[in-house]
Amino acid sequence: MLKNKHFYHQHVRRAIIAFGTLFNGIQVRRIDSNGDIVESLFVPLSYSPKQKFIDRIKELPEIENRPFAITLPRMGFEVIGMSYDPSRKLSITQTTRSLDSAHSNMKYAYVSTPYTMNVSLSVFAKNQDDGLQIIEQILPYFNPDFNVTVNEIPELGVKRDLQIVLDSINYSDEYEGSFNNRLSIVWDFNFSIKLNFYGYVSDAHVIKKTIERLYSDTELASGTPSGHAIGTEITTTLDPTSALPTDAFNYITEFDTIYSPE
Repeated sequence: MLKNKHFYHQHVRRAIIAFGTLFNGIQVRRIDSNGDIVESLFVPLSYSPKQKFIDRIKELPEIENRPFAITLPRMGFEVIGMSYDPSRKLSITQTTRSLDSAHSNMKYAYVSTPYTMNVSLSVFAKNQDDGLQIIEQILPYFNPDFNVTVNEIPELGVKRDLQIVLDSINYSDEYEGSFNNRLSIVWDFNFSIKLNFYGYVSDAHVIKKTIERLYSDTELASGTPSGHAIGTEITTTLDPTSALPTDAFNYITEFDTIYSPE
């Protein structure tokens, strides 16, 4: 496709891993009337659609006919959309360059394309206190954003802060119905993640010699050169020519006069 060159920088995958790591390790503690901790548990986190959790919550724990209902509290998240972000657009002619580990070859890629990825995080609990404990361990860190450093392009050594913004919070519960129905409390957090997509990383040679020609004769434009000097040729060479970009080197510049043809 396009340039017929395959590349895969795992931008979305890295963002999902970074996002999930933020919420992996939240705890819920239950105390008795004396204030002593009687139970402490980590809240499981998984990448899964919200409706899948809701369907499992509604299942009755009948061993013979169906699997056990899902245990609560629990958290799940999923990607719900992606859109182009024109506010972060840069000139498409800019490039990012980097030397390899041997400092002999250079790689480059054109400026990244900005996108915003929308992610929904759902918190499921069976009582209010469990749900409130979870959200109070999340909200203080988003004011309204939180930054995580990711290795965006390992080939170019590019590391960037991944901005995760908390856009909105929704709450719902089910408190009506028969006693056979389980109470489910759901908090929905809507986040937006600022992503940058890079294209193909190409190899680039180090420029060690340049030639520049400057013309100043007005007769050259009219098409009637008079046979005299009409400009200057400037040649710049690296000294020594075997020097790498990380070595110490000098430039040798030569000036030659350009004459018009006889």
